[in-house]
Amino acid sequence: MKRRRPNKEELELWRQVARSATPLDRRHEAPVVAKPAAKDPFPTAPDPVQEARPALEPFQIGERSTQTAPGAMATAKPAVQMDKKSFHRMKRGKLKPQATLDLHGMTVERAHNATIGFILRAASRDLRLVLVVTGKGKRGTEDEIIPQRRGVLRHQLPQWLSLPPLGPLVLEVTEAHNRHGGGGAYYVYLRRRR
Repeated sequence: MKRRRPNKEELELWRQVARSATPLDRRHEAPVVAKPAAKDPFPTAPDPVQEARPALEPFQIGERSTQTAPGAMATAKPAVQMDKKSFHRMKRGKLKPQATLDLHGMTVERAHNATIGFILRAASRDLRLVLVVTGKGKRGTEDEIIPQRRGVLRHQLPQWLSLPPLGPLVLEVTEAHNRHGGGGAYYVYLRRRR
C-alpha cells in the first residue's frame, strides 16, 4: 500500500495541534512562534524521574531520527561454540540425534519440566546430540485484531536451554534440518562431562 502525502490543509491543522501541545520534558521546550496559550489553571510539580531521563531532540514531521532508544539495537548472533566441521554436519542433517523429546500437545509448564528432565538424563548418559521437537505452533486466523506469536514452545525452548540448570550442560542450540523437523525442532548439542 502506497503512503499518501498530507495536503496543505492537513499540514496546517497538524501544525496548529503541535503548537498547542505541551511538551512532556519542559527543559527542551521549543520556542513558541504563535501567541502564548492561556496559563494552566492546575500547574504540576516537575517529576524527578522524568528529569533524569535523557531527552530526545526536537524533530519535524517526516524527518528521520538519528537517535536510538537504549537497548533498541539487536544483539549479534553468538559465535558457534562447537567444532565448525561438526556444526556444519549437524546443520545439514548428517549427524543423527542420539535421543529425541517430543513436546507436542504439552502445556508450557509441563514442557519445561520435561525438557529439564530429558536434558539432565541425556547429559548423565554422556549423549552429545539430542533433538527436541516443539512443533511450529498453531496457525492463527488472518483477521485477528491482536497478532499472536506462533509456537510458544518453539520460542521458549532456546531460553530454557540457556538458563540454569541446563545452561552449563548445553554447548549449542540450533534449528533442526528438515529431515529432523525443520523449524519445529531444535538440535541440542551437549558439553562433554569432565
